[in-house]
Amino acid sequence: MEYVYAAMLLHKLGKQVNEANVKKILEAAGAKVEEARVKALVSALEGVDIEAAIKEAAVPVMAAAPAGGAAHETKKEDKKETKKEEKKPEEAAAGLSALFG
Repeated sequence: MEYVYAAMLLHKLGKQVNEANVKKILEAAGAKVEEARVKALVSALEGVDIEAAIKEAAVPVMAAAPAGGAAHETKKEDKKETKKEEKKPEEAAAGLSALFG
């Protein structure tokens, strides 16, 4: 994950995301640098619009927030229904006692 963070930091600072710069960031942070991972990251990001990728990744997170609230409301409704169902056997028992009573 630190490799991706290094690339994002370089992008945010307006620096070129290349092997040397990623390696410098990781070394400065005290991370053990694996050359193969640095090369893989840089080649994977070649031609990628990082800004567009960040925006695209952020959209589902914001869209998920209202869904969480709706799920919470559904749970409340389920609890209310459960409570109503629990009262029904008592009402039925009360009605039966009137027949015998």
